[in-house]
Amino acid sequence: MHPAGGRSPPAPGPCHTGVVRTQHTRPSPLFLALLAVTVGGGVLTIVESEFALTAGVVILVLGGWAVSLCLHEFGHAIVAYRGGDREVKWKGYLTLDIRRYTDPLLSFVLPLIFLLIGGIPLPGGAVWINHHALRNKRVESWVSLAGPLTNLVLGALLTIAVQLFFPDGEITPLSAGLSFLALLQFMAFLLNILPVPGLDGWGAIEPYLSYKAQVFGQKARQWAPLILFAVLIGLPAVGSAFFDIAYSIFDAVGGSRYSAALGYGTFMFWR
Repeated sequence: MHPAGGRSPPAPGPCHTGVVRTQHTRPSPLFLALLAVTVGGGVLTIVESEFALTAGVVILVLGGWAVSLCLHEFGHAIVAYRGGDREVKWKGYLTLDIRRYTDPLLSFVLPLIFLLIGGIPLPGGAVWINHHALRNKRVESWVSLAGPLTNLVLGALLTIAVQLFFPDGEITPLSAGLSFLALLQFMAFLLNILPVPGLDGWGAIEPYLSYKAQVFGQKARQWAPLILFAVLIGLPAVGSAFFDIAYSIFDAVGGSRYSAALGYGTFMFWR
């Protein structure tokens, strides 16, 4: 997700339109550490120890979800950069560094906690986009869509990876963890693509809305996602429909519901 509308705070340093400098695009050590932790979790899942495999799935899913949050925001930033907003480079958004987001605690740590306690892919980090610098409305829409589409691609890649490495449908802690992580990506795509103020789906249509609708969106973006989550959790029929659609996307790319369910059960080991 990313804050929609308005001009972002001034970025440090000049805004050049030339080639992006390496130091502003090289993946940050923190992001690389998250990747390493995720891989480490995967390695733990093959250790013949119940504690190790459970810890491995938890680390794999949490680490993988953290990595996907970074890639989601990178999707917004790189499209914005190519669409005219050169400030994203100086803000460090192209380095995949979680510390560059508007509020790392609320936009990064909180989604991990929600995932850990309830298995819900709460939208994460936020990047400030200078919409006045973007070339046109079409670019603005694609900036918003880039994040959810990143989740969609990640979900497909993870599902394909499970199919390639476990071609006979073998169920292991690693395949279960990867399947659950893939399902989370599809859920994140579906959630973010909803046309609700504060989510990317709204950002995609906002440039084409009336001025009054845009003002309403600006006012509602703080509380609308919370109402959405309350509806998904509090109204079983709505929540069930949401999960059914997410599972349908998962099924369409060849995902195994049983494997994902085992991954979820291992991840939520205390239940």
